[in-house]
Amino acid sequence: MASTAPTAHATLPPGDSPQRTRQAWSVLIVSTFAFTVCFMVWMMFGVIGIPIKKMLNLNSTQFGLLMSMPVLTGSLVRVPLGIWTDRFGGRIVMAAVMAATVPAIWMMGYATEYWHFLTIGLFVGLAGGSFSVGTPYVARWFPKHRQGTAMGVYGAGNSGAAVNKFLAPVLLVAFGWAMVPQVYAAIMLGTLVLFWLFSYSDPAHLVPSNVRFTDQLKALKDPKVLKYCQYYSIVFGGYVALSLWMVQYYVGEFGLDIRVAALLAACFSLPGGVLRAIGGMLSDKYGAHSVTWWVMWVSWICLFLLSYPQTDFTIATVNGAKTFHIGLNVYLFTGLMFLLGICWAFGKASVFKYISDDYPQNIGAISGIVGLAGGMGGFVLPILFGALMDLTGIRSSAFMLMYGVVWVSLIWMYFTEVRNTRLMGPQAAAATAAAR
Repeated sequence: MASTAPTAHATLPPGDSPQRTRQAWSVLIVSTFAFTVCFMVWMMFGVIGIPIKKMLNLNSTQFGLLMSMPVLTGSLVRVPLGIWTDRFGGRIVMAAVMAATVPAIWMMGYATEYWHFLTIGLFVGLAGGSFSVGTPYVARWFPKHRQGTAMGVYGAGNSGAAVNKFLAPVLLVAFGWAMVPQVYAAIMLGTLVLFWLFSYSDPAHLVPSNVRFTDQLKALKDPKVLKYCQYYSIVFGGYVALSLWMVQYYVGEFGLDIRVAALLAACFSLPGGVLRAIGGMLSDKYGAHSVTWWVMWVSWICLFLLSYPQTDFTIATVNGAKTFHIGLNVYLFTGLMFLLGICWAFGKASVFKYISDDYPQNIGAISGIVGLAGGMGGFVLPILFGALMDLTGIRSSAFMLMYGVVWVSLIWMYFTEVRNTRLMGPQAAAATAAAR
C-alpha cells in the first residue's frame, strides 16, 4: 500500500493537529539553525577583519567600511526578500538565499586587494537578508498569542555572531584567516541541505496572487513603521555594529590576544542572540511597549557608563598635586556589555512583537522595512565608529554615538506612547494597543 506520510510539499492539515504541530516545530528549529549559520557568516569580518586590516594597512574608517559591506547588502535585500516570502513562501526563498552565498563565501579566501574584499563582501552579505525571510515564515506557523515567542526563538539565531567569535579565532590561529571563509562555505552548504530536508511549505501562508507589489508596500506609509525602524536601528543595528567592532576594541583598548578578545566579545554577542526568545515571551505577556521602554532605559544607563573614556586628571591639594585615573577595567566593561546584550536581545523581540500585533497580514513586508532600518544601522555605525576614532582618537566615542541615538528613541517613545500608557501590569498590553 502506498505511503501516506506527509512530504515537505504536501498541503498541510488546518488547525492544531499533531501533524501540523510537529511540522511547525520542525520549521522553527531548522530555520533557527539556518539563521544562526547565516548570521555567523554575516559577522565573519568581525574576526578575520583584524588580520586583513594589518595585511592591507587600513585606517579605522577603512576598517569600518570593510566590516560593513556585508551588512549593506544584507540590509538592502531585506525588503524584497520579505515581500517575496509573502508571495512565494519562506522555504524556497530561504533556500535560494543560502545557495546564492556559498560561492561568494568560498571566494573570500582568495581575495588579496581591498576592493576584492569590499566586492565579495557585498555578495556574502546576502546571508543577512535571511532574517526577513525566516521571521514571517516561522510566525505564520503559530497562533497569534505565540508568535512573539516563535519569532524570539528564531531571532536567537543572532547568536551566530557569538558562534563566529568562538570558531573563527580557532581556525585563524591554526590555519590562517583564509581558512575561515572556506570552512564557512562548507557549513553553509550543509545547512542548506538540512534546511531543505526538514522544512515545509503551506500555501495558506502565501499572500493571495491578486495582491500587487505596490499594495504590499502601502502599509509602509504608516508613521508607526518609522518609529519601529528607529527602535530597531538601536537594538539590532547597534548589536550588529558592536558585534563587528568589539574584538578589535578589546585588542586595542586592553591589549588582549585575539582569542581572548573574541571570547570576551562573545559575552555581548551570545546573550544578545540566545535570549531573544525570552524577550519574545516577555513581549507576549507584558506587551511590546512595556518591554521596549525598559530596554531603552537600561541601554541608556549602560551606554552612559561605557562612553566615559580612560581619563587621568590632576588636582591641587594641600599636600601637592595628585593624579587620579577614571575608567572601566576589562571586567566592568565586559559586565556592562553583557547587560547591554541582554537588553538588546529583549528589544529585538519586542519590536517584532509590535509588527505582528499591528500588521498580521503583512508581516513579511513590514518586517523587511524594519529589518532594513536595523541593518542599515549596522552598516552605517561601524563606519561612523571608525571615523570618530580617526577624528578624536577616543575609542569609547563609539558608545558616545550610541548613547545619543538611544536618547532620540526615548524622547520619541515618551511623546508617542508613554504619556498615556501603563508600563507594566495586566492591563499594559491592552493600554498599549489603545494608545497606538
